[in-house]
Amino acid sequence: MMTPSSQGSGPQGRSGLSILSLGGWIMGGLALAVVVWMQFRPRPALPPPAPPAAAVAPAALPAPPSPQAPARAASLEEVVSKGIGAVVVVETSRGRGSAFFVSGDTLLTNFHVVNGSSYVTIRRSGGETATAFVGATASDYDLAVLKLSGPVADHQVTLPLGSAASLRAGQEVIAIGSPLGLQNSVTRGIVSSVRQMGLVTVVQTDAAINHGNSGGPLLDRLGNAIGINTFILNNSNVPGVLGGSQGMNFAVSIDHAKALLEGRSPAEGALALAAGNTLDRPAAVSETESQQVAGSRLYEARLAQLAQAADTLDQAWARLLANGYQGRVEGSFERGWYALWVDGALQGSVLRGYETTIGQIRTNADAIKRLSISADEDARQAGVLPGVRRELRLKYRLDNPGWGL
Repeated sequence: MMTPSSQGSGPQGRSGLSILSLGGWIMGGLALAVVVWMQFRPRPALPPPAPPAAAVAPAALPAPPSPQAPARAASLEEVVSKGIGAVVVVETSRGRGSAFFVSGDTLLTNFHVVNGSSYVTIRRSGGETATAFVGATASDYDLAVLKLSGPVADHQVTLPLGSAASLRAGQEVIAIGSPLGLQNSVTRGIVSSVRQMGLVTVVQTDAAINHGNSGGPLLDRLGNAIGINTFILNNSNVPGVLGGSQGMNFAVSIDHAKALLEGRSPAEGALALAAGNTLDRPAAVSETESQQVAGSRLYEARLAQLAQAADTLDQAWARLLANGYQGRVEGSFERGWYALWVDGALQGSVLRGYETTIGQIRTNADAIKRLSISADEDARQAGVLPGVRRELRLKYRLDNPGWGL
C-alpha cells in the first residue's frame, strides 16, 4: 500500500509542479516586459513651445536712438595749454605781434602785423624760430595768412576754427598773445557782443587785449578759435561811456578768416553769421559805427594835407642832395628824407652854406612825423581798424617804419 507522501513524490507529481512553475515565470516575464515597454515606449514629438512675447518684441521693434553726448567743455588749463602750443610771436622789421597755427604749415594773423613784409620770423613757445612768407591778405578785414617756408615741425599743435555765429553775450572766452613782448600771456573775459563795424564782423570782449596781442586767437571754452585779436578802443573815447583803465577790446570774426583760407572773399564769411542771427544789428547806425566812418574820412583828409607838405619836402631834399651834400645815402626809402631816422643812412656830409637848409628840412620832417602820429592816434581812438589806417598811409606814402606806426 502506498502512502500519500509517496504519491506526491512520484514522476507525475514532479511534472505538474514544473509546468505550474514555468507558467508563473512566463506570466511574470510578460508583466515585467509590459512595465518596461510602458516606461520606455516612444512618445509622439510635441511641437516646441512658443517663445514668450517678451523675447520676440525687441526684435520686432526698432532700437531707440542712443542720445548723443554733448561736447565736453575742456578745463581752462586744457584750453590754455593747447592754445599756447599753437600761438607764436611774429617778428618783423617793424615790430612784433602774434599768430597761431591752423594747420601744420599755415598760420593766421593780422594784416597790420605783417604789412610791408614778404617774410617774417615766427618764434614758438619753446623758443624755436622759423621763417614764414606772407600769403593771402585782406587789409580791409585786417587779416593775413602765413605759410612756413621751411620744413613742417612734427606734431605741431593747431587750433580748430569755430564760428562767431554760435556766440552769445556772457559766454566765456580766452585771449592768448604776446603783449609788450611777454610771450604766452593769457587773459580771460566774456563776450560782450558780436557787432558789424563797417565791412567787418567783430567780437567785442572784456578780455584784456594789449599791443602785441594782435594776431593772436580769441578762444571759446571748447578751445575753438572764434576770433583774431585786433585792436583796442579806449572807453574814454566812446560816446556816453566814462573813461577808465579797461578798454573795449575786439577780435575779427574767424568766419572772415575761414573764407580767406579757402581762397574766397572774407566778405563771404559773414553769410554764416547772418544765418546764425546773433549779430547786434541795430535799426539805426550806432554811435560807434558813425564814429568809425567819420574817423576814417577825417584821417584820410589829414593824410592828404600832410602828403602835400611831404611832396614839397621831397623837392627840397632832392635839391640838397644835388647841390649841398657830399657822399651817399645808404638804403632805399619811400621818401628820401626818411633816411633822417635811420642811423648810418647818411654816409656823407652837408657842404658849407647848406647848414640852414638841412636844419629846415629836419624841422619840417619832424613836424610831418608828429602830425602823422597824432592823426593815426585819433583814428585809432575812433575805431578805425589798423589795417585800414596802414592802407591809407601807404596810399599817401606816409608809412615810415622809423615813426613806429
